[in-house]
Amino acid sequence: MIVITAPTGNIGRRLLPLLLRAAPARGEELRVVVRDPARLPEAVRERVEVVAGSHGDAATVERAFAGADAVFWLVPPDASAAPDEVYSGFTRPAARAFAAHGVGHVVGVSALGRGTPQAHRAGLVTASLAMDDLIAGSGAAYRALACPSFYENLLEEAGSIREHGVFTDTADAGRPVPLVAVADVAATAAGLLLDRSWSGVGSVPVLGPQDLSPDDRARIMAEELGRPVRYRRRSLDELRSELLGYGLDGAFVEGVVDMKRAKDRGLDGGVDRSPRAVPATGFAQWCAQTLKPAVLTAPEAVDAH
Repeated sequence: MIVITAPTGNIGRRLLPLLLRAAPARGEELRVVVRDPARLPEAVRERVEVVAGSHGDAATVERAFAGADAVFWLVPPDASAAPDEVYSGFTRPAARAFAAHGVGHVVGVSALGRGTPQAHRAGLVTASLAMDDLIAGSGAAYRALACPSFYENLLEEAGSIREHGVFTDTADAGRPVPLVAVADVAATAAGLLLDRSWSGVGSVPVLGPQDLSPDDRARIMAEELGRPVRYRRRSLDELRSELLGYGLDGAFVEGVVDMKRAKDRGLDGGVDRSPRAVPATGFAQWCAQTLKPAVLTAPEAVDAH
């Protein structure tokens, strides 16, 4: 029995079809934990066991992890609380349930940075690494998918790219950093969940094929979109003011700012790209397949569907 948390999220909705295709031939049953089962396609609901509720809730995970051999663990985004509460606070009931039910294997979505000088004050990343330690202490074999920033973060900039040819971040324009597509994270998770020959505790870096600076990304986006694109760097103070203006929790906002600062100081750097079973998605490929439709589709057309 494989249990999938957050099956309707960006990673989960890509992971679930991979498991649905492969699980029957391996004799694997699938169970999902979802707040609103109606968000799952009917065809999916017919093929999985559904546990309704939040996987941060003790009673829900007690039901969900009973009889489970493996669990895919992902903490949902939550900007209403401090980072430690968002990650470890949400995960603590699950860690107890892993131990109580003898769950053998857990695959979790985490972050790069462990062992770096920046990791002790990297905001959301520091909290994510503490979550890994909590799960590792449950007795389950654990693999943390150590991810850099996602290509998909650029989808939040689609309107600005469409209207002004500009995307923004706080990073040095010339600093190359690793990035990854969420589909690659899902594929890596599927491989680990289906082939549980691994043991112990460790992390698996999940990276795109090359490090890219913001200026590199601007050049590639311009080539794929067929229009000028440039990068504008904004300050951490500007980012902080914008996020606080949205009404987000102050401690969470500082966690984002600390993470951005740590990344710009090399938090994600120096990771070995070992050979992978699943080919990594190139940034140009992702731009052509995912970003271009988002940028070139007018908002009115999106609302009409």
